[in-house]
Amino acid sequence: MGFKIGLLGLGTVGIGTAKILLYPEGRHPLIQELEIHRVGVRDISKTRDINLSSDILTTDLEAIATDPQIDIIVELIGGLEPARSLILKAIAHGKHVVTANKAVISRYGPEIFAAANEKGVYVMLEAAVGGGIPVIQPLKESLGVNRIHSVIGIINGTTNYILTRMQKEGADFADVLADAQNLGYAEADPTADVDGLDAKDKIAILASLAFGGLIKLEDIHCEGIRQVTAADIAYADRLDFVIKLLAIAKCDPNSINSTTDKLQLRVHPTLVPKIHPLASINDVYNAILIEGEPIGQVMFFG
Repeated sequence: MGFKIGLLGLGTVGIGTAKILLYPEGRHPLIQELEIHRVGVRDISKTRDINLSSDILTTDLEAIATDPQIDIIVELIGGLEPARSLILKAIAHGKHVVTANKAVISRYGPEIFAAANEKGVYVMLEAAVGGGIPVIQPLKESLGVNRIHSVIGIINGTTNYILTRMQKEGADFADVLADAQNLGYAEADPTADVDGLDAKDKIAILASLAFGGLIKLEDIHCEGIRQVTAADIAYADRLDFVIKLLAIAKCDPNSINSTTDKLQLRVHPTLVPKIHPLASINDVYNAILIEGEPIGQVMFFG
């Protein structure tokens, strides 16, 4: 028996997801059990780099979320609304949900997970943090027995690319940002990336999993990289440091009963010693360094 997928959104990520489902050769055998039943888009007439029948395309996203034939909703439209409402509506109609929407999860996660628990369905969000790096599930399961002391990550590829170029070329922020936009590494409006807001959403999700509680976004100190200059990076280099935008969640390692109200939560440019594991993470790559007891240090990279 196969499972029918309702795909919400057919942008770059949506097309990539659809292609995986349409061409399962060489992938896990269960992929072959998944069928794209309906796809929600803004404009049916738009030309796209994928071969999908126009019969399965619709602009009525709510109809997909409530369609009794659909088993799993894959939400890839981004933003807060209508994504949040559609996720909750899909859950209310007994559907499992897969989402990469860190903005919705970081703000409305408790509401969404409570609704899912009540209906007995899954909400899967591995792609919300770190792209293809499998860090969510390990934090929820295999690392759960450890007492986590810290989660520190480079979790925004755009800013890491900019800082890497500035370091290697001695270039200014504005010039590298413009080039990153031309290459497609940075959005036309780069605010969420360069001001640290994207990393802020992601560390809220990681911290809630690592330390088992609700993280309020307003409790996370956040600075971006707009003020980092070529001179800053040059001086750091002379002192054997690199500058990275780090997202940090830390608790007191001497505290046995760590609670989220005792956490240090922050996102900001940081002087990282060149011998540190995160110092060598360059370009658009991400990495998350988790430290705890008894596990010690574990780093996820990709």
